[in-house]
Parts: sequence; structure tokens; C-alpha cells
Amino acid sequence: MFDRLKEDIRCVKERDPAATSVLEILFLYPGLHAVRSHRRANWCYRHNLHFTARWISQRSARKTGIEIHPGADIGKRLFIDHGTGVVIGETTEIGDDVTIYQGVTLGGTGKDVGKRHPTVGNNVMIGAGAKVLGPVKIGDNTKIAAGAVVVHEIPPNSTAVGVPARVVKQDGIRVDNLDQIHIPDPTAQEIERLEKMIRDLADTINK
Repeated sequence: MFDRLKEDIRCVKERDPAATSVLEILFLYPGLHAVRSHRRANWCYRHNLHFTARWISQRSARKTGIEIHPGADIGKRLFIDHGTGVVIGETTEIGDDVTIYQGVTLGGTGKDVGKRHPTVGNNVMIGAGAKVLGPVKIGDNTKIAAGAVVVHEIPPNSTAVGVPARVVKQDGIRVDNLDQIHIPDPTAQEIERLEKMIRDLADTINK
């Protein structure tokens, strides 16, 4: 237990330059408290103590602003930075050394049964406000940009941005000209497509 606690504190200290001391991390970091509470809730959930598991998780959500379903499967050294508004669904699977920022949802679409939530690989970073929805897979060593909405699988060693999220870099090579600022507007793209169709029809009629 103490070895796991030291490991949790060390991962926060390594990834958050604002962390100044072990005591600060131990007492004042809601992400650390949420992850540790989840371990207790998950133990109860796996031993069919579902009411107790939900009581622990909901109490933690009220205290930290981070809601993790007790059924979620979370690996080692998960770091939830800031954390407010983070939601992690029941069938979510998270690998080791994952970093999640505030406002992230690992949720469902409402259309799936059984496995309804994402599977996140090792060493993944999910930026603030990003949404990963449905039983999609996020490959190892991948970065999901702030505000992205992921509804399809993202391969390993990738960077994905946009709504819906698209891979812009894979294995260190740029594969698209998107970035977090110059993201295409799907409404404008559809209007442009319709305008072209109208022009083409008008040209056909006038011939």
C-alpha cells in the first residue's frame, strides 16, 4: 500500500511542475484522492459490494469533482491534473502512465451494450475538455488535443485533434495539415459542398 502511494506521489511530482512538496501532493491534489478512492471502490465492485462501491465513488466525486465509476479498470500511475469535470465510465479501461486533464469525458454514446466505454493505452495524454466516446481504442503513446471529440479508433504513437478527432501526426511524421487552431468548420464545409452542387446543377441546366 505504501509503495503504491509513493509511486502515485512520484508520478504527480514528475508530471506537474507546480507541485512543490510531497505534503502538498498528498493533501491538496484532488486527482490523487480520486484515484486512491477509486481503488477502494473498484475492490468493492469486484467483490459484488456494488452499493458500497458506488457510495465510495460518489463521495469522492462530491469532494474532488472527479467522477470515476467503480467498475472502470485503471492501470498504474494515472495522473488526473486539476481534474474538475472529469468523468470516467463503467467499462473504461486505462493503461499505465496516462495523464488526463480537466473536463475530460471517457464516456458512452448511449448506443452500445456490454463494452460501452473507451480503452486507453499506455502513456496516453488526453487534453482539457476532450471527449472520448464509445468502445473506441486509443493506442499507446498517443496525444488527444484539448477539446477533441474522439469517436473512432486512434492508432498508437499519434496526435489527434478536432471535432471529430483526426490524426495529424503518427510516428513523428505529419500526416495532415490540421492543428489545434486551424481546425475545419464542418458546417462551413457542408455549405461549401452544397454551393458547389448548386453551381454544377446550374451549369448543367444552362448548357
